[in-house]
Amino acid sequence: MLYFVIVTTRCNLRCMYCGNDPSLLSEPPDLAYSVKDLRRFLEEDEDPIICFYGGEPLLALDVIEEVMDSIEARRWILQTNGLLLKRLRRRYLTMFDTILVSIDGRPEVTDYYRGRGVYEKVIENVKDIRSRGFRGDIIARMAVSGATDIYRDVVHLLELENPKFDHVHWQLDVLWDYPPYQRYTDFDSWVDNVYNPGISRLVNYWIDNMMDKGEVKGIVPFLGLMKHMLLRQKPRLHCGAGLDAFAIAPSGRIMACPVAYDVEELHLGHIKTTRPRELPGRVNISGPCPTCDLYWACGGRCLYANKTMLWGLEGFCKVCKTVRHLVSELLRVKPIVEMLIRRHIVELDQLIYPKYNNSTEIIP
Repeated sequence: MLYFVIVTTRCNLRCMYCGNDPSLLSEPPDLAYSVKDLRRFLEEDEDPIICFYGGEPLLALDVIEEVMDSIEARRWILQTNGLLLKRLRRRYLTMFDTILVSIDGRPEVTDYYRGRGVYEKVIENVKDIRSRGFRGDIIARMAVSGATDIYRDVVHLLELENPKFDHVHWQLDVLWDYPPYQRYTDFDSWVDNVYNPGISRLVNYWIDNMMDKGEVKGIVPFLGLMKHMLLRQKPRLHCGAGLDAFAIAPSGRIMACPVAYDVEELHLGHIKTTRPRELPGRVNISGPCPTCDLYWACGGRCLYANKTMLWGLEGFCKVCKTVRHLVSELLRVKPIVEMLIRRHIVELDQLIYPKYNNSTEIIP
């Protein structure tokens, strides 16, 4: 199973969509349990995948190193804002399978959301980890909000050559807080006139690259959903929250999702008193999702949003409109993808991503 180990709630940025105020969380800022406690808990999982999460996890680099020295994991993952990557010693850097770096697209968009100079610093640090021998999957992880042009920002990141991002993923800045639509001038207009048309244009770009070059661009939501369609997988939350993905907060509390600090229903135990095998299936998607005609594809999109409904049912359904459009556009090109596979212009294996739960949610 995948475990988000939240090593600190502290961060060295104040991004527009977040604000970075650990005092609002019902958690200590740093670990209140020992790495030995964590090891004892994880020893009962024969195949753990560990993702270091924050806050900014590299502010607790000593904890990361102690965990990696003490615990056997099948895969190591890091989600980071990228500003402190140079502090990661090569011995530990090269142990990671996947590093997700927060960058929101073009320089002006990234700096608008995250602060002046952040884009340039992140690019510099990603170049550095490649030069120091990191050969794993580098994912550009975008937060997408009202200033984003999804086509231009995703393509910008995909077409960088130095550094080269292997994949690009994004999450919409929606359903996290109240009142709704705080960072949008007109959310409905943005969806109808910017985001959804941008998704259509991006799908065309994706399929054109397959047809013309035999190249499958690493657009994570497209890959994850197309894999789901091609393999005819059963409906489920793509992120795995509460199924095979769990978060361990600094207190040792176990949550079904790494942002579920304030949702009691998603608190599943503590590493000192709960065993890994007791976790899966204790919480499930509910409300309008399981009876929706799109459930086969999205699996409920987001457990946290499903349980909190912070934008009400009306706002929730507005976000569903983005998912519906994404799925319909991928269904539109699915016959072309299948034809390209039959003709060996692309291979099925190129579309099987991720091959393990690498902490990308798939559905934006």
